[in-house]
Amino acid sequence: MSVTATRPSVGSGARAAGTEVALFGGCRVEHDGTPVPLPVGGRRLVAYLALQGRTSRHAVAGTLWSDAAELQAAGSLRSTLWRVQRARPGLVRDVGGVLALSPDVRVDVRGFAASARRVVDDEAPFPRDFDAVLRAGELLPGWYDDWVLFERERLRQLRLHALDVIALAWSQAGRHGEALDVALRALGGDPLRESAYRTVIVLHLAESNLVEAVRTYRRCRDVLATELGVPPSPDTGALLARAGVDPAAL
Repeated sequence: MSVTATRPSVGSGARAAGTEVALFGGCRVEHDGTPVPLPVGGRRLVAYLALQGRTSRHAVAGTLWSDAAELQAAGSLRSTLWRVQRARPGLVRDVGGVLALSPDVRVDVRGFAASARRVVDDEAPFPRDFDAVLRAGELLPGWYDDWVLFERERLRQLRLHALDVIALAWSQAGRHGEALDVALRALGGDPLRESAYRTVIVLHLAESNLVEAVRTYRRCRDVLATELGVPPSPDTGALLARAGVDPAAL
């Protein structure tokens, strides 16, 4: 992967025209930079369609109002749709009983997923792809619906894989400080991810920071022992061994 000019961009702060749905950090809808006020049920409907795509009215009602009887759930969906359309006409489309967001609505999660896949698939991503991965927050924090939890974990894993690739690319380009920052983000996202510890160790050794490499190995060993009852893999210990440190003596 070429990493020339892949430093994350800061952005001008200008807002794009049109309708945007943001799900990282909470559900927000804006049109031409102005917030669109939606009731709780409306935000849930928009978030569901943003994540699931085209879905039948029956499936939407059954998921979002799962505790209600079928007729009551259908009524709640009709009422919610009316409120959403009143707040932002055309935001949600109903074609033949199938609901979907309007095709011209931009969704931050979809943009992130496309960027992360380009990074993971090594498709010579643009700087904005790296930027999208680095900036992504938590999907709908405080929401605990099953459909949210599944998507949150899927996106978290996608981001971790993309961070691994970015860290490796920047390391190969000699940008060890930036690579280390990214690797530590991946480690913070999953403290049980042994591959992230290995990346951090490799980067510390690349900068001749043996003490930090040893400290990272010890942290990895202690976390894995406490949480999983297993030692680090031989591959992790071999990194220190090649640097002249016996991991068994630590």
